[in-house]
Order: sequence, then structure tokens, then C-alpha cells
Amino acid sequence: MSRSCEICSRGTVVANNVSHSNIKTKRVQKVNLKRVRILVNGESRRVRVCTSCFIKIERPAF
Repeated sequence: MSRSCEICSRGTVVANNVSHSNIKTKRVQKVNLKRVRILVNGESRRVRVCTSCFIKIERPAF
């Protein structure tokens, strides 16, 4: 199981750490995942979703 959202497929991103002297080193930004239980085709299923998708699931737009 990879570390990505099962709804929007957002995953890890590689970025740079930039020091005060402007030296750049690679670092990894991991996505903030939550395990939630949702209904999929009438059955309860546990999925890993990112927090932006979690907010959309909890508070649907009217």
C-alpha cells in the first residue's frame, strides 16, 4: 500500500531544504493521511484519504 490518497491520488513530493546560506538539499514532503470509514456501493469500507478530501467528505457542499 503506497502512501497516497485513495480519492485524489495525492502522494509524496520531493522538495528542497534551503539553508540560510542558500545551500539546497533534497527532502520529502509526505501527504497528511487519515484512515476513515466510508460507504462505497452500499458497503462500509476503510480508506486512506488526505485531509482536504476528508473535509470534503465530512462537510459536503450544498
